Amino acid sequence: MTNVSEGTSFAIDQSAAVALVMELMAVTGRSKHEGQVVAFVRERLLAAGVPESCIETDTANRRIPGGGETGNLIVKLPGTKRGPRRLLMAHMDTVPICVRAKPVLKGDVIRSSNPASGLGGDDRAGVAVVLTAALELFRRKLTHPPVTLFFCVQEEIGLYGARYVSANKLGTPKFCFNWDGGDANYVNIGATGDYAIEIEVEGIASHAGVHPERGVNAITIASLAIADLTQNGWHGLIEKGKHRGTSNVGIIHAGEATNVVTPSLSLRAEARSHDPVFRKKIVEAYRKAFELAAKSVRSSDGKTGRVTFGSDLKYESFRLNPEEPAVSLAKQAVEKIGLIPELCIGNGGLDANWMTAHGFPTVTLGCGQHDIHTTNEWLHVPSFLQGCEIALLLASGELG
Repeated sequence: MTNVSEGTSFAIDQSAAVALVMELMAVTGRSKHEGQVVAFVRERLLAAGVPESCIETDTANRRIPGGGETGNLIVKLPGTKRGPRRLLMAHMDTVPICVRAKPVLKGDVIRSSNPASGLGGDDRAGVAVVLTAALELFRRKLTHPPVTLFFCVQEEIGLYGARYVSANKLGTPKFCFNWDGGDANYVNIGATGDYAIEIEVEGIASHAGVHPERGVNAITIASLAIADLTQNGWHGLIEKGKHRGTSNVGIIHAGEATNVVTPSLSLRAEARSHDPVFRKKIVEAYRKAFELAAKSVRSSDGKTGRVTFGSDLKYESFRLNPEEPAVSLAKQAVEKIGLIPELCIGNGGLDANWMTAHGFPTVTLGCGQHDIHTTNEWLHVPSFLQGCEIALLLASGELG
């Protein structure tokens, strides 16, 4: 399916790689429930001859808010030749819509035959890329420097696995590579930062039919605040002079009956920007809008509602220097298999955000996922296989 000849040292067993990714996408493993994926990867590594002593799970799930079924899976392979350690990584969890995926291959494309399900190529294709590279090293007894395989949990709900990883277990890698989305020639060297916003609105309950004027409706307060943010350009795509960002109100919980003036509401939103200062301005715009709305809604006796506002940095933005050694290696690998590397910056969060914050500058590469988080999701098999070849090149230490 690719232009790489079987005689090259970085060619892979394409049939085995495709079979592997299809099996992985069929394994259930939404965020916080990645145990079956851990078992699958562990079983394949042991069968290939990876010593059990090289495989462990950390305790990230004990530190992640809300816990989780398992921690991150970390595999440290000793080198068979000298060289700096390389780290290859991908996240194991999928979004809920992919839980019942039934992968089917038609031509060069894999889709889910279940029309109500996504495919889960995000990011089981990345897991399959990393796992394929490791299996090829052992199958063909290729020489390689020390290699760490890092399979993260809970990326989809906040990059939690990478955030709470036991970093001392990663083996101090010098070159780090993450597979998570896009075509195989993409070399992602940066991503945006994200604040989580949580707002509690407290109104005043009253009978909605007998004395609605005695109440303060929490939904009204939230509605006025969201309208204010929208009208003043602080919701959705945000462009203020040279500054850019986005924000979104994503979750609202309120009310239990139509005959009660709603006394409370909880809301969750997010604010993103590559500029940390401007991102905080977006968060502050939310605070001001909700506090103003709370003051503007009064009961018949002059009482108002109240807003409790909270924000938390989910992950900081980053941008690697194009001359960073890991970037140079990634570009070389892409070129080696006949593609033209395309440097890019992402507007979504990546495990690389936290890896870079931990002191491990990480490049994110693609492996063919498209229309992720939807029932139309599909995996471009040639791009996936190219991703596997790039991973094998980087793991084997043939470059640099």
